[in-house]
Amino acid sequence: MRGEKFAIGIDVGSTAVKLVLISGDRKVAHFAVEPTDPRISEQASRLIREAREKAGEEVPVVATGYGRKLVREKAREVTEISCHARGAFHFLGREGTLIDIGGQDSKVISVGEGGTVLDFVMNDKCAAGTGKFLENAAVRLRLSVEEMGDIAAGTREEVSISSTCTVFAESEIVSLIAQGTDVPSIVRGLHRALVKRVVAMARTLTVAPPVMLSGGVAKNRGIQQILSEEVGLEVLIPEDPQITGAVGAALFGLDT
Repeated sequence: MRGEKFAIGIDVGSTAVKLVLISGDRKVAHFAVEPTDPRISEQASRLIREAREKAGEEVPVVATGYGRKLVREKAREVTEISCHARGAFHFLGREGTLIDIGGQDSKVISVGEGGTVLDFVMNDKCAAGTGKFLENAAVRLRLSVEEMGDIAAGTREEVSISSTCTVFAESEIVSLIAQGTDVPSIVRGLHRALVKRVVAMARTLTVAPPVMLSGGVAKNRGIQQILSEEVGLEVLIPEDPQITGAVGAALFGLDT
């Protein structure tokens, strides 16, 4: 690969670290996704070293995500908002409304020409509108998050989950199980509760079509289906939604 231009984007999230090596022609040459390690700096250094070995040179690094300041090799930091917008536009080539449901926060971004950010709103104060909401519920129901997504997409029956707090929602789950409520109905109700919270946030902006969904939660079929129902629009998903932010960061790296 020597002689080619490359850039590395690394998105250090609360639940996963995503790294992308992108070439000058804007193609993904290498990527890695790992659960976030408590020793973030060491983990990031290892992933960057492996990517640089594949490129055969000291490739510049752009860091994003909540742990971006812990990436020692970074040449630049860029916010997750800008990186997800840029990455989504790269994959889908569309302006519109981008929703990113992360492990610890959720973001709604109005994406303009070329992946520019026109406006955004962010929830980083409460876990109820984030992937953590489903993770906690999965533990209580003894299911994996992946199983929950498939269950939610595969049933039409659902119960209303009234609690907007993750802790209270867990108590509500226990109560529903004690009443003999079917688990699939609970699972779909949990997905509906999360999506409604995110859509309410999105409507503080102008929801311009198409609606796009990025982040690891975008792989959840239940979230895709219920989000489409709630906004009344088709939901577009990037080719690999989990690395959207890292791709955006790498694209910023090519600009430097």
